[in-house]
Amino acid sequence: MEKGLDVVELLAREPSGLSIGEMAARLGRSISELFRIIVVLDRRGWLQKIPGGDRYRVTYKVLEVAHHATPARELTHVAAPLMHDLAAKIQQSCHMAVMNGDHGLVVLRHESPGPTAFAVRLGTTIDLLTSCSGHVLLAFASPERREALMSALSAPAGLDAELETIRERGYERLASARLSAVCDVSCPIYGFDGKVVAALTVPYLEAIDRDGHADLDASLAELQSTAAAISTALGWYDRSDQPIMPTLSVATPPPRRRRAP
Repeated sequence: MEKGLDVVELLAREPSGLSIGEMAARLGRSISELFRIIVVLDRRGWLQKIPGGDRYRVTYKVLEVAHHATPARELTHVAAPLMHDLAAKIQQSCHMAVMNGDHGLVVLRHESPGPTAFAVRLGTTIDLLTSCSGHVLLAFASPERREALMSALSAPAGLDAELETIRERGYERLASARLSAVCDVSCPIYGFDGKVVAALTVPYLEAIDRDGHADLDASLAELQSTAAAISTALGWYDRSDQPIMPTLSVATPPPRRRRAP
């Protein structure tokens, strides 16, 4: 099993694929050790041989199993139509990232319906310390988890104060760490228990011709409204007496009473 997981994790970092010989060299194993494992992974749909060559790559089976086995399935099911509407309203792409160990992971995205767009790929790893989505996931995490992650990641001095500011205003606005022409804005999404489950982010791309494009402030307002709508659909309601749940700066539905068990 360990050998199989090594193969899947290695190929996950190689979108153009690797041959069995290359995999053996990278993993420090013999070809005979990996051959039968790769045959089984191929037969079960985890790997796919690239036509016209001897290289293998991972398939969408990895993503499919992850969505069925984690809360991401319900999250993406609820968020997909609302994110589609958001992209259409502001003519910008958007994506949703969840916490995955000591980093973030993009589990859903919608591209701008316009003729040009900038979008983050599905499955992209997000740096918690430098990205807009990462700041939101850290800022609204429980104090215990945030402290553990900050320590494990050797967070720079001063980041804790920045995260507190994000918590107070309810969103993050940050120049993209990837492209200089993009300004990221991100809001938290909450589950039924009031804990943050994801960050919804718009990588705002400034358009020269603004016809049909919302400006950054209007896009942020729509983003906040969409994040609140997704949270409500997941069963969240306003817990104003809990500091971990700051009220979003847009109108949110009135608190809902719990149903009797």
